[in-house]
Order: sequence, then C-alpha cells, then structure tokens
Amino acid sequence: MFCPQCGREYSQKVNFCCHCGAAMFAPARLNNKKLTLSRRDKKIAGVCGGFAEYLELDPTLVRLLWVALAFFGGWGIIAYLVAWIVMPLGPEIGEVRATASAPTAQPATNH
Repeated sequence: MFCPQCGREYSQKVNFCCHCGAAMFAPARLNNKKLTLSRRDKKIAGVCGGFAEYLELDPTLVRLLWVALAFFGGWGIIAYLVAWIVMPLGPEIGEVRATASAPTAQPATNH
C-alpha cells in the first residue's frame, strides 16, 4: 500500500499516512436524503410521492403497493395516516431550484 500524496509504502492497512497525514481511503459518503412529504408529486397528502422520491422509485408503483396494503389487511390505511402525521413537509419547489443553481446578480450600469 502506497500513500497517494507522498508515495510512502506501508506493509499494513492504515487510514492515514503518518508521514504527510493524507487519507489513504476516501471516507464513506453519508446519505443526506430525508423522508419528507412530496410537494411535486402528490395526490392526497404527498406520502407516496415522498416515499417514491426517497427510494428513487416510480410514484405510481408506490401508490399501487400502498393500495394493495390497504386492501389486504387494512394496514395500508393506518400506515398512510401515521406517515401523513409524522413525515415533515418537503422543501418548496422554488427553494430546491434556487439552491441548486443560484444566479449571481449583476449590477445595472448606465452609460
């Protein structure tokens, strides 16, 4: 194993180079997605749309599964109501676009 920054060789697996302090491995990325009610794709409350966005699935498939749970055992209705109460509201649609690409304001000049 070699340090990617200084090239020092190590015989054992280490996390950081003791010579230059460089990380030997890239840290694991954390999933920053949050389960929220959808504002873009909602039919009743946005619960199925929120689950679809979180799981990166088609919202129609999630709705069909939820209806199947409601018909077979009745747990789908109870779970939907609990999720509707517990899940926070997602960000505004304009907020998501504004944070993704914030344009820089140019001052007006008169010639």
